[in-house]
Amino acid sequence: MRRLTCAIATAFCLLLASAHAAAAKDNWLSLRSRNFYLVGNAPEKEIRRVATRLEQFRDVFSRLFPAAKFNSPVPTTVVVFKSDNSYKPFKPVVDGRVSEVAGYFQPGEAVNYITLTTEARGENPFAIIYHEYVHLLVENSVGGRNMPPWLNEGLAEYYSTFDVDDDRKVLLGGLINSHIFLLRQRPLVPLKTLFETDNYSLHRNRREAKGVFYAQSWALVHYLILGANGQRLPQLGRFLALVTGDTPVERAFAEAFQTDFAGMEKELKKYVEAHTFRTQLATFDRKLELDSEFRAAPLSEAEAEAVLGDLLLNTNRPEDAVARLEQAVRLDPKLAAAHASLGMARARQKRFDEARKHLRDALAADPDNYLIHYYYASALSREGMDEGGSASGYTSEAAREIRGALRRAAELKPDFPETYRLLAWVSLVTGEGVGEGIEYAKKALALSPGNERYAFVLAQLYLRDRDFASARQVAESLARQGGDPRMRDSAQSLLRSIDTAQQQAARYKEAREAARREGRGGQPEGHDGERPRLKRLDAERPAAEAGENAGKTEEQLVADALNEAINGALRPPAAGEARAQGLLVRIECSQKGIVFHLKAGGRVLKLHAESFNDLHIMAYTREAGDQITCGERKPESHVVVTYRPAADAKTKPDGALLAVEFVPANFRLKQ
Repeated sequence: MRRLTCAIATAFCLLLASAHAAAAKDNWLSLRSRNFYLVGNAPEKEIRRVATRLEQFRDVFSRLFPAAKFNSPVPTTVVVFKSDNSYKPFKPVVDGRVSEVAGYFQPGEAVNYITLTTEARGENPFAIIYHEYVHLLVENSVGGRNMPPWLNEGLAEYYSTFDVDDDRKVLLGGLINSHIFLLRQRPLVPLKTLFETDNYSLHRNRREAKGVFYAQSWALVHYLILGANGQRLPQLGRFLALVTGDTPVERAFAEAFQTDFAGMEKELKKYVEAHTFRTQLATFDRKLELDSEFRAAPLSEAEAEAVLGDLLLNTNRPEDAVARLEQAVRLDPKLAAAHASLGMARARQKRFDEARKHLRDALAADPDNYLIHYYYASALSREGMDEGGSASGYTSEAAREIRGALRRAAELKPDFPETYRLLAWVSLVTGEGVGEGIEYAKKALALSPGNERYAFVLAQLYLRDRDFASARQVAESLARQGGDPRMRDSAQSLLRSIDTAQQQAARYKEAREAARREGRGGQPEGHDGERPRLKRLDAERPAAEAGENAGKTEEQLVADALNEAINGALRPPAAGEARAQGLLVRIECSQKGIVFHLKAGGRVLKLHAESFNDLHIMAYTREAGDQITCGERKPESHVVVTYRPAADAKTKPDGALLAVEFVPANFRLKQ
């Protein structure tokens, strides 16, 4: 029976494999336009039509804001399926069910995907694609985080009805019946309320409230562009420039539109109630045909499998992705794209040895591909991350290798923002080159102004650099305007950390100044009537280095005062917590967290933490250096640690680490 079962299973697998191979033997084609890379098993004529439509849309949208730059730093791949049947395995899966969509837009860190089928099934696949692509263009040009949500969503809805006839006639402002029906059933929301709706509250709104928000935002944008005989359109551009330049919304509105909210409400109400929504038909002197610029080429079966596997990987289906990518590697063992995507899939699965192998194979096959260098660095960086995406640290060797790959990626493609984001991240985690990391984060934000992840890394780096004002400015903007609720929560948490660090720094500065004043107090006057200059001495220099001109009593006096200041600034232990002073000799990092090895009281304490981000870390001496890295501490560092002892003294580690504070070598802890 067992043999029979195995035989049946084997036959079934072979049947599936042959069916899969047959499906993959469609004729696949690749095509490059000015702004898109398209692949598909649809006829070449259909793929060219999709490319033309997308380029036309991009061209027309960019004319609304002629001063803005709409060059996306992240490439966009378009997959065009010949039928709904061939498209179905790649449609989004929601709650275990395949979404019955005709097209979708999938943004990504390294590549964006647009997918659709050319098979007519009643639904317009371009509407959702246009809507989401507007968000991408806005984010990359003027910064989606600074764009008011009503304007962002209103523009996306307005342009979702874009249509072209005969490659010359462009239809804009098409009617959206569901919005018109809702506006007829419900009273308009006061503009002040509409404008106060931020991304966070929009995400939390009930479905009905969201519907009203989208409908009225669309109606307002429709009026500003097509109503009032076009008089409001130039003012809309002025408003956008003001509000994205941090001018308060109400003031920017009044200055741009020369009216207040109440005045505009009356105009909008009249426009909606008149039921005279009109569309705009623009006829161009020459055809918006870009077909002659497109370069088409056949795609091998291995290349097609590699693209489909990468699409699945970017839609968070790594298991399905691996099957496609392994098939691509079997068909073409030297295909760099397949190895690169497979390496990233294995990195996500935490199979890092396999990830490194595939990415090295990819680099060997295509050493001048910036994306493969970035993928290699990204995979290495994941080895130091926990499930939540926080890094506990990198060894010096790992940090050096990550930076090397990223710098090569930057040389090959200087306008790819993720390279600079990851360089900044490595500086944040290691504490090495924090100033350089800040510049990298700024560069990433310059390339993609609306990216909240980049802004959050920048805020953390500012905090690490003790630039509290800059850290607070960025964090407050994220907490107030962040579109992702999780990012808003993270920004609020960071603001609390900034408060704590700033208070500690202020207390320490005050105590240090008091110590200096106390040190000057008993000095005799010199022969010129002035007190002898006291050589600078603070917690960043041991008292023994005070200098030959200072008397021994003065050294001791100042050292005692500084000792008192540091004791007052240390994090006090709470109930159930213990504190110890000693030498930090090693930091051991693994997937299970980090363990600090501390020589104290004739023994070595081993104290565990989930990640560096969970710890209170302060330095009262420059002897600590500018970084905390995994491995041996050379030289060993004088520290005070606060920890929660383990319940069982025989248990290893000895407790949960809560705080690490670096102190001068001559510091004496008050017990």
